[in-house]
Amino acid sequence: MKKLLVILIALGGTALMNGQTIESGSHSTAGYIKSDGTIENSSHSTKGYIKSNGTIENSSHSTIGYIKSDGTIENGSHSTVGYVKSNGTVENSSHSTIGYIKDDGTVENSSHSTIGYARGVKKEWAAVAFFFFKF
Repeated sequence: MKKLLVILIALGGTALMNGQTIESGSHSTAGYIKSDGTIENSSHSTKGYIKSNGTIENSSHSTIGYIKSDGTIENGSHSTVGYVKSNGTVENSSHSTIGYIKDDGTVENSSHSTIGYARGVKKEWAAVAFFFFKF
């Protein structure tokens, strides 16, 4: 559930606000991600931000990570915590596969079990929310 909140936070926003809903594996709303990168929980409280330059911030605007143009995900100290491949494979810092973000927005764990949905959300943003940061 914490991973779901992270995704929701990373993806914050409602469809009415040009954002997408983040859902759990059972399709319950976990949060939202707005088109501007604002991450909200299911009650629409802001939990974080993903800036256009790839900077990831918490709700207090403190930098907690970075998304690089090549899909590398870093923590606030610029240490690599994982990777998002162009095909949606999500890897940890040791390049072990920890999950998948499908083209249709389905989020799977390393065993291909569905853990959530992030339709219309950038794969990197979905990975940040589901696998790398707790919002």
